[in-house]
Amino acid sequence: MAGNSGGVQSVERAFELLELIGRAGGECSLSHLSAESPLPPPTIHRLLRTLVGIGYVRQLPNRSYALGPRLIRLGEVANRQLGAVAAPVLTSLVAELSETASLAVLDGDMVIYVAQVPSPHSMRTNNEVGRRVTMHNTAVGKAVLAELDDARILKHVTQAGLTAATERSITSLSGVFAAVEQVRAEGVATDEQEYEVGVCGIAVAVPGAPTPMAVGISGPVARFDDDLRARAVGALRAAAGTISEALIGARES
Repeated sequence: MAGNSGGVQSVERAFELLELIGRAGGECSLSHLSAESPLPPPTIHRLLRTLVGIGYVRQLPNRSYALGPRLIRLGEVANRQLGAVAAPVLTSLVAELSETASLAVLDGDMVIYVAQVPSPHSMRTNNEVGRRVTMHNTAVGKAVLAELDDARILKHVTQAGLTAATERSITSLSGVFAAVEQVRAEGVATDEQEYEVGVCGIAVAVPGAPTPMAVGISGPVARFDDDLRARAVGALRAAAGTISEALIGARES
């Protein structure tokens, strides 16, 4: 089979190293890669040398390795394509719920908005595409956190810090893990004025996504009554399923 050939295996291994560097926050040492990867150190070093040579990895003055500049262009294109996939789904959400709908993806130790359709109301939230936000105090962020294992959650949250954007923000690791367990149990994440005073959010993770991501709505607290919340959960789950099917179908094709 082709998957057993040396060339294809090298490609798979190279991408595994890129993933490991990404999970480490975009920069890590050779010793870290050796500890996290089952590959022998000479193989890791050889693959890194190749990736550095073509610009997908760069070696820093302290001898650690970071994701390279050529990945930026690929990431921008991928985000645009993801936004195009999500746009009609978000449009349908806004038509049904009349609140701003967004798609956010894990980006280092934060999440980044890659698509948004604004609410028709004059008073609305604006999650600009390209905006990065913390995970512990946003609905989309919590939904993404709940998709990660506890070790990765600890690492991401520790590196990003537990900033208190409002007096309602979670400011302790125990609080983060309690929130994550609630999201895992209920399948839905909320932001109760934790990132911005007067603004609430609801989000669910996109199942089976190649990169952890979540779809959510946000808007003024005055409009986030029990009726909207109840309708939003079902609508968001359906939207997440539609995006998941589109991504999985594209990947399989």
